Amino acid sequence: MHKKILVTGSTGFVGQNLIPYLEKHHYTSIGVSRTASKQTINYTTLAEHGWDNAFAIIHLAGKAHDLKNSSDDQAYFDVNTELTKNLFQQFLKSDCSIFIYMSSVKAVADTVEGNLKETVKPNPITAYGKSKIAAENYILNHKLPKNKKAYILRPCMIHGPGNKGNLNLLYQIVAKGIPYPLGAFDNKRSFLSVENLCFAIYTLLEKQPESAIFNLADDEAISTTKLIEIIGKASGKNTRIWKLPKSLIHLLASIGSALKLPFNQERLEKLTENYKVDNSLLKNTLTIQLPISTEEGLTTTIQSFQEKK
Repeated sequence: MHKKILVTGSTGFVGQNLIPYLEKHHYTSIGVSRTASKQTINYTTLAEHGWDNAFAIIHLAGKAHDLKNSSDDQAYFDVNTELTKNLFQQFLKSDCSIFIYMSSVKAVADTVEGNLKETVKPNPITAYGKSKIAAENYILNHKLPKNKKAYILRPCMIHGPGNKGNLNLLYQIVAKGIPYPLGAFDNKRSFLSVENLCFAIYTLLEKQPESAIFNLADDEAISTTKLIEIIGKASGKNTRIWKLPKSLIHLLASIGSALKLPFNQERLEKLTENYKVDNSLLKNTLTIQLPISTEEGLTTTIQSFQEKK
């Protein structure tokens, strides 16, 4: 018998990957979105009778981090916090057993020293991160009945076929033969393949450990320089990596910030910062190994960019 799973944000990148994955593993997924369609129900329908016979809800819907800083702060709290609170209240009143909330590592920290673990005290800087931690705290402040469990997931940067994030920008640099000038910076950054994400959620549904917060990341954190090499290898392009003096790079970034150019201090920080995420709690709790490596996942993503041409 297939178990009924409710999935908010089903039309987003993660939802479009997760629903087929779960259906292959004998779950029946019902998408929930603001407007109903042939594939989804809306939030009003969910509140009225959508919870009937639901085994779990996976709450993916949210307002994504706006890197251009053009969004009103309140918009993050309206979606990321208030919608989550509303859904969680409905979950508590329903016969549904499992609530999975897709939070973010940014609910904890915008910069990381060492490895980011679940035990780090949250100190988000952005409205996005603050809205996510507010939703987490609302869930954590409720004592769950014995027949219910809640899992808070904190993924790092998710990628996969169909993803349109920063990886695509780096791919364009390599594809055009533009040298990567930041080879002197040796940072370590975690990524998360959408395939590993889907596997983690599926395993949570199957094993149902005690309620907890879990970081989600691929096993190996890599430097941006290593990422450029992977992109070149995956796309069959020769990569040119320049190790220009860091002092010169910082000077150029400062000028870029003053003149509001694409290459500025913020962009430099994003490309060279350390952000290592520890995934050991998830793996130890579920006694699993992730199905694909960091390089395998990135290679699959990069190759999908070429297929779109």
